[in-house]
Amino acid sequence: MKLFRYGELGREKPGVVDSNGGLRSLAGVVDDLRGDVLSPAGLARLRALDIESLPRVEGSVRFGACVGGVGKFLCIGLNYADHAAETGAQVPAEPVVFSKATSAICGPFDDVEIPRGAQKTDWEVELGVVIGSKAKHVTPERALEHVAGYCVINDLSERAFQLEGTGQWVKGKSCDTFGPMGPYLVTRDEVPDPQDLHLWLEVDGRRFQDGNTKTMVFGVAFLVSYLSRFMSLHPGDVISTGTPPGVGLGQKPEPIYLRAGQVMRLGIDGLGEQRQRTVPSE
Repeated sequence: MKLFRYGELGREKPGVVDSNGGLRSLAGVVDDLRGDVLSPAGLARLRALDIESLPRVEGSVRFGACVGGVGKFLCIGLNYADHAAETGAQVPAEPVVFSKATSAICGPFDDVEIPRGAQKTDWEVELGVVIGSKAKHVTPERALEHVAGYCVINDLSERAFQLEGTGQWVKGKSCDTFGPMGPYLVTRDEVPDPQDLHLWLEVDGRRFQDGNTKTMVFGVAFLVSYLSRFMSLHPGDVISTGTPPGVGLGQKPEPIYLRAGQVMRLGIDGLGEQRQRTVPSE
């Protein structure tokens, strides 16, 4: 299934894509795409519906983030060897883990704000993993059983906030609108191999990132297992799994960063595309 959320910011409703690519409303069936709705039993109940009989979502609608009520927004740094090289970092011996504030989450087509005082705002297309059932000390072999599905994430970063001064990554990753998510939550059964997905990103029509999840240092199953050693993962938690090369920081002969008035397009095969316009922060 392809699930989505639509409507006004903070008042999104759940929906599902029908067999013809049409948008159908799940309002009245479930309150939101969150918590136990994302569990194996919850998704099985949605699959059992006669989707073609659900009300159509008519007209032009805003797509919200594809998951509601995110508890933890965990991210993995330097998880593509060629991305580590372009930033001058060594390939890590184990995953580099940081968090992103959930207040950064926004819709896949919402404007992205360039923060006040920003100098080096950057882009990062990433595969998002949405947890569907509690995971604690799970093995890599069983880890994907705890995944509800996958989505596109733009892990935006303000490099000056992230790497300079005290160098706290969370500061440079958590600005408002720095976590576009969606448009779809594609359930795990429709993604037979998360380690073979093409992902890409363009700025003003120029393609900067063009990679494949097969070049991840640590794959999805390992990451879910690894994180579950240190904290319980719960339904609706999101893991952003790292980015391939081509970020602004790594451009030669000198870095290229975002400014207001630009347009980003990004996507992952089978998971949909995002588009964001950059605007000055209020």
